[in-house]
Amino acid sequence: MRIVLLMVAGLALAGFLVVAVVLPQMAGAETKDAAQALIAGVEAAQKQVTERAEKSGNLSGYGKDVKVAARGDAKHGEMKWLVAENGAIRGWNEKNAIEITLTPSMPGGKVAWSCKGYPVSAMPASCGGRS
Repeated sequence: MRIVLLMVAGLALAGFLVVAVVLPQMAGAETKDAAQALIAGVEAAQKQVTERAEKSGNLSGYGKDVKVAARGDAKHGEMKWLVAENGAIRGWNEKNAIEITLTPSMPGGKVAWSCKGYPVSAMPASCGGRS
């Protein structure tokens, strides 16, 4: 009888470890992958805003006609982006509950981008995450 109880307790402990440790780590890895894909999806828009702004010398209105099409991904779900008139880009992925904002600035006539994302734990260091 004791052996059976020990086996049941061992199985319960193993199940708890899977739920408490392994599954969150797997979900965290998937969210980090989705964050990387979300950031990669704005490269063309960043390039357009950068070229237009550096040619004119300011950011005013150079994101106005820049569009980024939403993209469905079998692994990460739908990813969406919006580009503001000042060139700022906001992206989000509802399935993984992540969001990024890339903001341009023009120190010295060259466009520099800053990236912030949520949740911070899913973001790479280049987008405000912990390294």
